[in-house]
Amino acid sequence: MLNNLQEIKNAYEERNLVALDALAIPTYRVINKREDFRSALMLSCNKIEHLAKIETIEADCIILNLEDGVSKEDKPFALVLCAIFLSRHKRCDKKLVVRVNALNEGGYEEITYLNQFMPDAIRIPKIQNAIEVKSVYELLNKDTDLHLSIETSGAWKNLSSLKIDKKVTTFYLGILDLFADMKLPQSLINVDNPTVLYILSHFLVTCKSIGVKPVSFVYQEFKNLDMFEKWISLEKAIGYDAKGCISPTQAKLVNEKFADEEREIKRAKNIIKLFELNKELGVTGFEDEEFGFVDEPVYKGALVLLERNMSK
Repeated sequence: MLNNLQEIKNAYEERNLVALDALAIPTYRVINKREDFRSALMLSCNKIEHLAKIETIEADCIILNLEDGVSKEDKPFALVLCAIFLSRHKRCDKKLVVRVNALNEGGYEEITYLNQFMPDAIRIPKIQNAIEVKSVYELLNKDTDLHLSIETSGAWKNLSSLKIDKKVTTFYLGILDLFADMKLPQSLINVDNPTVLYILSHFLVTCKSIGVKPVSFVYQEFKNLDMFEKWISLEKAIGYDAKGCISPTQAKLVNEKFADEEREIKRAKNIIKLFELNKELGVTGFEDEEFGFVDEPVYKGALVLLERNMSK
C-alpha cells in the first residue's frame, strides 16, 4: 500500500498521466447504499494527501470532487487519481460520491470513464431539468446512485420533477451558485434572512415529498465554527439531518449536532413499546401521563426516529 502510494505521488508530481493511468485498475466494488449519512465532506481529487486519509476522516460521506477547486490543467490527473482511490477502497463504510464536472464541460465523459471503478454515487453539478437527469441515468452504471446539485434557477424551478427513478436518491443545496444564478446578493445568506429560511424550508419539504435526501449547503468560512454551529442548529430545527462540509472539523460538528439525543431515542422506544402493547388490545389511540395522546401518526414518527439511529 505504502509503496503504491509513493508510486502514485511520483507519477502525479512528474505530471506523467500515462504512468498514473497505468495505476488505475478497473475493479469490482461493494456499493455502499447507505442514505443515513450526516456529514458530506468535500475532498479535491488532486490532493493525494487528503485522498490517502479517506479511511480515518470523521465523515459519513466523502465527496470526491473533480469540479470547483480543481484547475483545468489538473482535471485529467484528478480524474485518474479519483479512479485509483476508488479501486483502493473496494469496500468502504463511508459513502464515496464523485462530483463530476458539469455535463457540457466533460461530465458525460467522466461518468463513462468512472463506471468501471464503481463509485457509490455520481453527483451532477449545474443540473437543469429532468431531460438532463435522464441522459445521465441512461449512461450510469446500474449499481451506482445518482445525486444532484441544486444550484441553478432551472433546477429550482424543476425541483419536484428531477427524481426520475429510485436511483436518484440525494439532492445537495448549492446556495452560493443558486443565488448567483438567480441574481440574488450573497449578503442575504444569514440565519435570520426570510428568503434563506424559505429556500431551506422549501428545499427540505420538496425533497421529502418526492423521497429524496436533502443535504444542506456548504458553509465556506470553515474557521468560523460559531456561525457554523448556528447554521446547524437552524437546519436541524427545520428538519435537516445532513450538511455539506469542507473540513474534518466541520464534519465532526455536523455528526455531533445532527445526532438525536439519547433522551429522544429513549422516548421513541417507549412510545413504540406502549403503542404496540395497546394495539394488541385493539387500542390505537390513548392518553399517556408522560407522552400525552399517542396514536398511529405519533407511533410512526417514533419509528422513523429510531430507524434513523439504528445504524449509528
